[in-house]
Amino acid sequence: MNNIIEITDFNAPELDVYARLTEAQLYNKEFPEKGLFVAESPKVIERALDAGYEPVSCLTEKRHINGEDKHVLERMNNVPVFCADLDVLTQLTGFKLTRGMLCAMKRKPQQSVSEICKGKSRIVILDKVMNPTNVGAIIRCAAALGMDAVLLTKGCSDPLYRRAARVSMGTVFQIEWAFLPDDNIDEIKALGFKTVAMALKDNSLSIDDPRLAKEKKLAIIMGTEGDGLSDTTIDNCDYTVKIPMFHGVDSLNVAAASAVACYELGKNFKKSF
Repeated sequence: MNNIIEITDFNAPELDVYARLTEAQLYNKEFPEKGLFVAESPKVIERALDAGYEPVSCLTEKRHINGEDKHVLERMNNVPVFCADLDVLTQLTGFKLTRGMLCAMKRKPQQSVSEICKGKSRIVILDKVMNPTNVGAIIRCAAALGMDAVLLTKGCSDPLYRRAARVSMGTVFQIEWAFLPDDNIDEIKALGFKTVAMALKDNSLSIDDPRLAKEKKLAIIMGTEGDGLSDTTIDNCDYTVKIPMFHGVDSLNVAAASAVACYELGKNFKKSF
C-alpha cells in the first residue's frame, strides 16, 4: 500500500524535490550516483518504472489516487504519495502538471560508451543541443525511427530533465543513451562507426546517397540550435550530409531534421542488408 499524505504544509522538506530544488541540483554532478530526476505524467512515469527506475515519492492530484491512473500508483508500493487538488499543486510547483502527476526517481549509473555501442549499427550523437524540448523530441524520433542508441556531448540538456522526458513521451527510458565523457567522437570511430555530420555545406552528400546505406555502422551527428556543428567537428567526420530543401528554406529545426535523418538512414540500412 502507498503512504497517502495530503499536502497541508508547502514548506515540508519532502516536497523540496518538486517545489524548490532545480533540476541541476537534483542531477547532483558531484555525486551523480545519488542523483534524482522528476518524471511528469502517468505515461512517462510508467515507462520509467518499466525500465527499472526506482521511485522515491509521488506528487499527484487527489482524483488520480482512485482514478484512471490508479494502476500507476499501485506499482509503487510503500512509496510516499503526496496529494492535493490541482490548484494547490500548481501553487506548490509553479507550473501546471501534465495530467496531474509527478514522480521523483533515482538515477541509474551511466553505462560506458563502449557498452552502449556494442552490437549497434545506427546511433545518433547530439552536440551541444541545449534545449530540453529538442533533446526529448530527437530521442523520441531516434527511438521510433530505428536508431539503436543516442549519445550526447556535455553541452546538451539532460534527457532526464522533466521537460525532455515528457516531450519524449517516456522514450528516454526505451532507448539507450549516455553522455560522451570527453565530447570526442574519436572513440566512436575507433568502435568502427563511420561518422555523418548533418550540416548545410555545398560539398555535402544528399541524405539518400547510396554510399550511406552501404555502411554497416553509422553515427549521425546533429548540432546545436542555430549554429549547427563546428567546422572542426565537420572536418573530423567521414561524411557531411544535408537534407535537400525547397522554396528558399535554408534549414530545419534540429528536431525536425533528426526525424528526416533517422528515417532515411535507418530505412536505407534495412533495405541494404
